[in-house]
Parts: sequence; structure tokens; C-alpha cells
Amino acid sequence: MNLRCIIVDDEPLARKGMEEYLADVSYLTHVGSFENAPQAAAFLAKEPVDLMLLDIRMPKVSGIDFLKALKSPPLVILTTAFPQYALESYELQVLDYLVKPISFDRFQKATQKALDYFSLKHPHAVPDFFFIKSNHKLEKIFFQEVLYVEAMQNYCIIHTSAQKHIGYITLTAMQEKLPADQFMKVHKSFIVAVNKITGIKGNSLTLEKVSLPISRSLRQQVSERILGRNLFKR
Repeated sequence: MNLRCIIVDDEPLARKGMEEYLADVSYLTHVGSFENAPQAAAFLAKEPVDLMLLDIRMPKVSGIDFLKALKSPPLVILTTAFPQYALESYELQVLDYLVKPISFDRFQKATQKALDYFSLKHPHAVPDFFFIKSNHKLEKIFFQEVLYVEAMQNYCIIHTSAQKHIGYITLTAMQEKLPADQFMKVHKSFIVAVNKITGIKGNSLTLEKVSLPISRSLRQQVSERILGRNLFKR
């Protein structure tokens, strides 16, 4: 799933910087850059847009006034050098407020928020993959490839059949991102893909050739989730 994005900013260098950021995020598609609100309004009237990166202080019409005038605005992230507009902007239900100069990491977090929100509003368009920051770059991983996730202090190791990805994210944050119908926490240090479990013995379970512990506090929940009505007894 991609978000169609436009940039509205009167500063050429700011537009160029945002365009470079957009090019580095695979779930964002840049469809237009505009130096003022009237140009952007004309484009919005004829083209679908999912996300608008909007500057506040611009000639002719400010970003705030432009946003107030839109009847059906797309998702909006404000980009500005002036932090004093933050309170007013949130009253307009913008997704995020980025103060220039904007780092790529902060930009990526804001646009990920936009993707998450868009996915909730359009459940049929939920992607079957996610991106994780690993080895100083964003790596794409399909949910179906994940065997389990292992906590290692303030980062996680995402294990797939083919390789490992070290992600700079906590296990709790990881659990919030993973689809609850596909994954479950079985131990304070492990989240597993339910359909990848091949066996249970005592206080451990197996995924392919890997054995992982099940915590005592979660054992009943794990057994009910995995076995359910699928346990046949004589």
C-alpha cells in the first residue's frame, strides 16, 4: 500500500529536501510539489491525495487558513520553522507537527503514523508487510516470513526462515505493530507467529527447528490460543 503525497511549501530548498525524503520511503508516492496554497488547491480538486506535507507561513494563503478552507482535506503533517503554531494546528486534527530542520528519522516516524492511521481508516488496504530500521536503513519484511521476535534489551531480533533482522524497537512496541490475529507473546522475551508453531512440549514450543520457552504466566493463554478445539483426544 502506498500513500499519494504532495508537498506544499514556498521554499525551494525545503521542497527539495522533502522530495528526497519521500523518495527514500517506499510506502510514499510523491505526486506533486507546490509553492503556494492556490496551486495545491487546484491539484486537490482533480487528483486523489492521501497525505499532504504542509508548510504554515506562505505567501497569499497560510497553511493554517488553507487547511481550514478545505472541506475534505487529506491527512496532513505540518512542516514549519515556527513551533508556536502547534496548539492551533492540533485543533485542526493534523497528524503531526514537524519543526524545521526536520531529520529523516522524525520524518519517517510521522509518515509511519500516517500509514498506520490510513490503514485503520481503510482496513481493506492493510499491508502484508512492515518496515524496520535495521543496519542504519529501512528493511521491508513480510508478516508471513516472520517466525518469531526475540527481545534483546532495547532492540529486537526478528527471525525469519532466511535471515535475522536487528530492529531498534522494544518488544512491547513490536507487539503493538504486529497483527494480533497472527502473532502472540509467549514469554517476556518472545513473540511468535501462531501458524508457524509445529509442536508444544512441557513449557516450550517449537517453530521449525527452534525451541522457545513458554512463561508460566502465559502457558494457559498460549495453550488455549494454539490448541483450542484442535486437540484430539481418545
